[in-house]
Amino acid sequence: MSKIKRDISPWSLMLTGLGSIIGSGWLFGAWHASAIAGPAAILAWIIGAVVVLAIALTYAEMGAMFPESGGMVRYARYSHGSLVGFMAAWANWISIVSVIPIEAIASIQYMASWPFPWARALVLNGELTTSGLVASAGLVMVYFALNYWGVKLFVKTNTAITVFKLVVPALTAVALISTRFNTENFGDGSLASFAPYGWSAVFTAVAASGIVFSYNGFQSPVSLAGEARNPGRSIPFALIGSVVIALVIYVLLQIAFIGAVSPDSIVEGWHRLNFDSPLAQLALALNLNWLAMLLYLDAFVSPSGTGSIYTATTARMIYAMEKNNTLPRIFGHLHPLYGVPRQAMWLNLAVSFLFLFFFRGWGILAAVISVAVVISFLTGPISLMSLRIHAADIPRPLRLKGMSLIAPFAFICASLVLYWARWPLTGQVILLVIGALPLYFYYQMKSGWTGFARELKAALWLIGYLPAMALVSFIGSQAFGGIGLLPEGVDMAVVAAVAFAFYRLGVSSGYRTPYLSESVVWQGQALVDASAPSPSADPHSPLAN
Repeated sequence: MSKIKRDISPWSLMLTGLGSIIGSGWLFGAWHASAIAGPAAILAWIIGAVVVLAIALTYAEMGAMFPESGGMVRYARYSHGSLVGFMAAWANWISIVSVIPIEAIASIQYMASWPFPWARALVLNGELTTSGLVASAGLVMVYFALNYWGVKLFVKTNTAITVFKLVVPALTAVALISTRFNTENFGDGSLASFAPYGWSAVFTAVAASGIVFSYNGFQSPVSLAGEARNPGRSIPFALIGSVVIALVIYVLLQIAFIGAVSPDSIVEGWHRLNFDSPLAQLALALNLNWLAMLLYLDAFVSPSGTGSIYTATTARMIYAMEKNNTLPRIFGHLHPLYGVPRQAMWLNLAVSFLFLFFFRGWGILAAVISVAVVISFLTGPISLMSLRIHAADIPRPLRLKGMSLIAPFAFICASLVLYWARWPLTGQVILLVIGALPLYFYYQMKSGWTGFARELKAALWLIGYLPAMALVSFIGSQAFGGIGLLPEGVDMAVVAAVAFAFYRLGVSSGYRTPYLSESVVWQGQALVDASAPSPSADPHSPLAN
């Protein structure tokens, strides 16, 4: 069988993560966040980065342990068995494969503000027309072609695109700040003027304005770990570096946006702001025509670069899900020359077209992605701590200190973001994740339900957690879309308490699964251990055998 090639350097891997993060979110995020939280949107970006970074740290250790393509869909399987692994993989795949069409939609929607009749006909009332749908599908095909002939072409193309994507946002922030900076837009020094809609609006902005969606790409380096050189060093470098650099860029853009807005336009409130292409329209209002033209160009380049990256990572996810024995074997084949899972790419292309057809607006699809992203993150902290207990004898290229505090913090933060996304969206996406279970049961039936009782026991925490969170969201405060049974403030304390209880249950539910032996890296370690047994090795481990 052909093997995936390790061609990606640490810097290229970090640029891959950064290229995934900086997509269409920076073009719209500052406006949406300001409309929800006012000047306090700056804090929302920082809160979002803290949450994502805490979660990313848990995946950094596991990514170094399991440098496998599509690794993020396998960690929960290694720690809790195939049922938890399937649910985590499904949520993760939904959150990633849907990014491919949303980036194409973003480019076409931005193009619709061009001063040409054919361009304006691409979008009507915030949704793609037939011509817009065809144009978006064409962009998706471009992303597909860039990855079809191997990872080297993908990396070379991505590096050039990512550099451009970094320069334009930074240049935009500097140009807007240096041209016009209205300090009065940030308030009069009082908390009420800085956060005019309260702290609940700041938290809602984290989940609903595109902030979580904008940071989502941090996981791309983990999905490409199987193609990384020296994964023990490359994975944490890429994860942490990409999130921190993105935070700096996003905060600068948010500050620039707030300062560049005319004070007259926010007299009736920040929620009255209305743009088609926010940053480009601000540039035109400030007579920065050169910047507006650059932004219109980048509205193509940034989303297209992200779409290309996600085309690569989703193919590796399908490849990994086939290795989990939850998809047909045809999706586990690699091209003998280029080393890419082409059948998996064709599947993702078809699914991307379905998302394009049913979700024709950027905002509609972004809302679904944001909640699916959070659900897909939830298993990371629990899987890490469970593996430290039940697979402690296996060497780790990277072992982070303080994880006994960081892991529960990350899980609680992810649960809060899920709650901040507001009812009924939380319940709808939870239903979408649970709705895939018949596929899992089909493959269990084919295997004769072997070991299903153990799988179910290890998954009870997740099976209980998802409806529990949906219930708390439903009875939560009206500030977050609930019926108001839980008052504001108390509701978040309840979410944190419920999350911590399920975190403890989740960690204790893990066990030394037989699926650990599926890891190619650990199989190699098992051969070494067999010839030179370690005193700490577990003689009953499938790896030792």
